Amino acid sequence: MSSTNQTTEQQRQTWNKFSGGWEKWDEWVINWLAPIGSELLDQAEIKPTDRVLDVSTGTGEPGLTAATRAAQVVATDVAEDMVEIAGKNAQTRELKNFEAKVADAESLPFSDGEFDSIVCRLGVMYFANPTAGVKEMARVLKPGGKMALAAWSEPAKNPWATTAAGTINKLLDLPAPPPDTPGVFRCSQPELLSQFLEQADLKDIRQVEVIGESIFDSPEHYWEFVMDVVAPVATPLSNADDQTRERAKQAVIEATKPFQKDDKVVFPYACWVASGQK
Repeated sequence: MSSTNQTTEQQRQTWNKFSGGWEKWDEWVINWLAPIGSELLDQAEIKPTDRVLDVSTGTGEPGLTAATRAAQVVATDVAEDMVEIAGKNAQTRELKNFEAKVADAESLPFSDGEFDSIVCRLGVMYFANPTAGVKEMARVLKPGGKMALAAWSEPAKNPWATTAAGTINKLLDLPAPPPDTPGVFRCSQPELLSQFLEQADLKDIRQVEVIGESIFDSPEHYWEFVMDVVAPVATPLSNADDQTRERAKQAVIEATKPFQKDDKVVFPYACWVASGQK
């Protein structure tokens, strides 16, 4: 198995493993990430007659919202369990113009120029090869069509992730991962998303930063979220003993103190959204 295929397979296994957590937290995550999805769809300039592709759809967003604006949405993800959840969510919302299917972003099962617009929310940083993945997405985009990508901004602007990750990594004495491995902040450098779009020969590049807050009911609520959903942070603890996990929990809860307001935990977040036209 090539290194690219191996990376993709690791991602498939990881997100399948955490799919139950994503389903459990789906409503909360939808509300949290709604401003990012809204900016993506606005930049994609989706029209009522459009056929839209949502890559790395997870549990279905922003493709499900796109289906309320477009003629048809095809949503793909490398993890089949996520695809199943997205399909169920479409049925719940009675969206008959939404189809979810398993596909690798770097080898999409579509002909050239099939889609009027393409969106990818917080997926490109987990591609085995982001440059190749964006070029592959551009291949299936119609001439004149628009593509919009989203990825988290710098770590300092996203303590919702770094608070738990930094605490757990220090406790377990984990080395920093290589800079080009899949992860939350792999695409956080300013203008990197724009560079991917330029390398895919797209034009009229636009990039903005979406900021907001993620609000947890309590420090314990935050800990539960991290363990259920944030795979890169929770995975290192998956084989730890109960004592180590409890130490990690208490350390993370302590680390949330600077962000506690009225018994809640309020973290700022920042996310890049970039788009271009073919």
